[in-house]
Amino acid sequence: MIPARKTPPSPERVERLRAALARRQPDLTVVLESVRDMHNVSGILRTCDGAGVFEVHLLYTNGVFPNFHQVGRRSSMGARKWVEKRLHDNTAACFETLRREGYRILASRLDDGAKELGEMDFTGPTAIILGNEHDGVSPEAAAFADETFRIPMLGVAQSLNVSVAAGIALYEAVRQRTAKGMYETSRLPPDVFERMMEKWKQL
Repeated sequence: MIPARKTPPSPERVERLRAALARRQPDLTVVLESVRDMHNVSGILRTCDGAGVFEVHLLYTNGVFPNFHQVGRRSSMGARKWVEKRLHDNTAACFETLRREGYRILASRLDDGAKELGEMDFTGPTAIILGNEHDGVSPEAAAFADETFRIPMLGVAQSLNVSVAAGIALYEAVRQRTAKGMYETSRLPPDVFERMMEKWKQL
């Protein structure tokens, strides 16, 4: 639990929060599948905040979810406060929920059908699956993906750290969405916007 502020925020802070919330993308999300290292979780949450992601889905089928008290303050810079989190312990239920909500599901995965990152369209409702540090996205989760993508690798290593991969994929989404003006006006429903503003002013 993050403690509430002891004093009301200044008008300048309120305006800064309002501007950040207005750039939140309600139809761009990340699914973290069993990412175990808290530094990676922390770094991804910070990147999600920077990219305007409204909500992240945490999928841990063993039922052991990240302890956010262990998330490093330095690496997250408090970003975990600003990104909503939804917990899932069942793979099928997680992706069926995303499908019902209209998301196109893209998995970062090395397979024969994977496209180059730059070929993907991130301007529609998009959920990006990122797998854990050792195994990547599981075959079970990948089966729910509409498409898979890979980040070009020009060296000996086959893959990047999951936090780095998250940053590259999300900022490709930022590039595409910025070109379409998707950050220029708030895309959150007005009632959600005001509810979140009240929450943020307490943080």
